[in-house]
Amino acid sequence: MADNPYPQAQAPLVVIDRVGKSFGAVEVLKEVGLTVRSGEVLSLIGPSGSGKTTLLRCVNFLESYDRGLITIAGESVGVRIDADGRRRRKTDREIAGLRAQVGMVFQHYNLFPHLTVLENLTVAPRRVRGEAEAPVRERALSLLARVGLADKRDRYPSELSGGQQQRVAIARALTMQPRLLLLDEVTSALDPELVGEVLEVVRTLAADGMTMMIVTHEMQFAREVSTKVAFMADGALLESGTPGDIFDAPGHERLRSFIQRYRAGNRL
Repeated sequence: MADNPYPQAQAPLVVIDRVGKSFGAVEVLKEVGLTVRSGEVLSLIGPSGSGKTTLLRCVNFLESYDRGLITIAGESVGVRIDADGRRRRKTDREIAGLRAQVGMVFQHYNLFPHLTVLENLTVAPRRVRGEAEAPVRERALSLLARVGLADKRDRYPSELSGGQQQRVAIARALTMQPRLLLLDEVTSALDPELVGEVLEVVRTLAADGMTMMIVTHEMQFAREVSTKVAFMADGALLESGTPGDIFDAPGHERLRSFIQRYRAGNRL
C-alpha cells in the first residue's frame, strides 16, 4: 500500500475553543467547541442558518469571531490574546500566512473566468508563495489527473460543467498543499446528476487521510465519509460524535427531529 500522503498526528490540528460571534444583536455562534485531528473528516450538519458556514469561515478568518479562540497546529487564527485578556487582530501578513495552510472550496467554485483550468491551479502557488513554474505545473497536472480532468487543462471555466468546475476548485485548493481542507456545501449549486462526481473526489481525499471540515446537506455522504459529525442549530453545537452515534443513536431532541425529517425524505 502506498504511504499515506497526509500522515496523522496525535495532537489536534484544529482546536475551536468556546467560539462566539454576533452580527449586531444576533448571536450566530454560541460558545462552539470542537477539535479535529490530522487525518480526520468532520462533517458539520444542521438546518440552514444554524451557523455551520460561519464557523467554517472563522476557521480561516474569512469571518472574524468575537469570543473564544481557534488554533491550527497550535497557532491562533486571526487574533492574539494579550496577558490582560484583550483581543488584538493579527497583521494581514500573519493572517495570509495561516490561510496558505488552509484550502477552502466554496459553493460557487470562484474560479477565475479569464484563466485556463491549469492557470487557475498554478497562479496562487506562484504569486503567493513564489514557487517556481515547473514544479507547480507538475503538481497541478498531477492533481487534475487525480480529479479526472487532465484533458481539460487548457479549457476555460465557462467551457466546463458545474461538476467539472467544482472538481477544478478542489484541485486548485490542493495545489497549495494545505494541511486542512474546508468544503462549504460544495454540491449545493450542482444539478443532481453532477453531485456524485464531486462527492467521489472527496471520498478519495478522505480515504487518503486528508484532514477536512465539511459543511453538507448530503446526510448519507456525511455518514459514509466522516470520522466525526457535529450537529448545529441556532448557532450552537448541540451534539457531536461518530457517524453511528449521530445517525443511529441521536441524543438531543433537535437532532432526533432532524434525522427523522431526513429519513422521511424531506429536504434538510
